[in-house]
Amino acid sequence: QVQLVESGGGLVQAGGSLRLSCAASGSIRSINIMGWYRQAPGKQRELVAALTSGGITNYADSVKGRFTISRVNAKNMVYLQMNSLKPEDTAVYYCKFGGALHAYWGQGTQVTVSS
Repeated sequence: QVQLVESGGGLVQAGGSLRLSCAASGSIRSINIMGWYRQAPGKQRELVAALTSGGITNYADSVKGRFTISRVNAKNMVYLQMNSLKPEDTAVYYCKFGGALHAYWGQGTQVTVSS
């Protein structure tokens, strides 16, 4: 089992920045991919950024050049640095860890970008 807790969401003006954090505990050695997803009201949950255990990253086209996913293994932390935020980035952001057999989700953190 893996437990994930997100933090760092909030209200920010357009053009501002936020850094989301995901703290992981449990059997994280089985994890081979970590990611951030978001879900806006009335929309499907979508991938924002992903990072493999080998260091390969993948970003949604809408956030490329603005968002950066990173990790600190020693602290079991994954981060999402979000710059140049836009109102359309408003959503609940979820951290997800994936292994060969299981996927784990955090509870989500709200990000609201005002225009």
